[in-house]
Amino acid sequence: MVQAAAESSIRQQQWHLDAMHAPEMWKISRGQGITVAVIDGGFKLDHPDLAGQFLPGQDFSGGSGGVSSYADPHGTLMAGLIAGTGKANGGKGAYGLAPGVKILPLKINNGSVGSLVSADFLDQIGKAVDYAAGQGAKVISISQGMNSVTATPENVAKLNSVLASARAKGSLVFAAAGNEAKSGNPVDYPGALPNVVGIGAIDHSGSVTSESSYGPQVALVAPGMDTIGACTTPSGYCKGHGTSDATALASASAALIWSVHPDWSPNQILRVLINTASRPNGGTVRTDDAGWGAVRPRVALTDPGDPGPANVSPLPADSAVPSAAPVPSVSGSMPASAVPVPVESPTDVPSARPVAGKSEAGSGGALPLVAGVVAGLVLVAGVVFAVVRRRRKPEGVQVPPPEGNPYAR
Repeated sequence: MVQAAAESSIRQQQWHLDAMHAPEMWKISRGQGITVAVIDGGFKLDHPDLAGQFLPGQDFSGGSGGVSSYADPHGTLMAGLIAGTGKANGGKGAYGLAPGVKILPLKINNGSVGSLVSADFLDQIGKAVDYAAGQGAKVISISQGMNSVTATPENVAKLNSVLASARAKGSLVFAAAGNEAKSGNPVDYPGALPNVVGIGAIDHSGSVTSESSYGPQVALVAPGMDTIGACTTPSGYCKGHGTSDATALASASAALIWSVHPDWSPNQILRVLINTASRPNGGTVRTDDAGWGAVRPRVALTDPGDPGPANVSPLPADSAVPSAAPVPSVSGSMPASAVPVPVESPTDVPSARPVAGKSEAGSGGALPLVAGVVAGLVLVAGVVFAVVRRRRKPEGVQVPPPEGNPYAR
């Protein structure tokens, strides 16, 4: 579906940049010196807003065409939300939250609309994560997932070993929690695995979107509604939504902080993100819909607090050994078979001129340290699994925080 937009809408409609104080943050950090690996289904390497932002990548999809071939705009949009420079159209293009980073593009076979992919999806992700960590990527962003899997315990253990190794090598892995809160809320992977930071989505007001999957796998949330960035549509810009977009913005947030504190470990970066998050419902503990709250890199940059020990994870479940036994999702056990999940592509947005960013009042200090998030694991033997990219249209909100927009205070 293609959706037209009024002139002068591109920068103006990048509401998440204004809400998150991007212009203010960029005076402190633009993410320079940090590599963010993006694992997705292909990238438009020559998009004007991303020219010069890509490092030489790698294709793990088993297909042809390399990382510069793509079946949909998804991968390019994720890269654009992270690292867009706004250089297109004479400097009137779309910006990423961390325009100073470099993107390591890693292609996997994420299928296409209505299709199933083979059972090597986990293996492709594992190979891409291992490659990214070996290349020194500080942040690994995975806006991909599936809701059931034909995998042996050995294959799952292999992926978890790769994830643990990536953390030990100094990488922090973010992955989408899923967009299936209203479709049975099954657990999605790799977002629910140990050594992965599961990300949910919020809207303009700071409310968790109705599609954002919930459960103990959610660590943090970030904007995931009406986000606009560089992509492969005719106009060169897309409007997207979902936990994919939120994952890209959480990944960019980590890059902004790491650029200023290059000696911090992944545990310290994550701890500061958690401690400076805007807590859901005004509370001091995590919730299953919003985790420990909305990422606020502005606060993390200006008042990070104590990053804590470098070798202690703020998520104790990171060290958990996954079980081969099925674990129920919040809404019940996974079905014995899986079907393709409908996927909605990002909508096309005509290009437009940028406008000045809005200001935000308020700040906020460090808050209590996370006690732990339990990662779930669902294994369903003998079935084909469906990849779920995070593009489905939300239909409202879920558990709105009474304090309103976490970025407006």
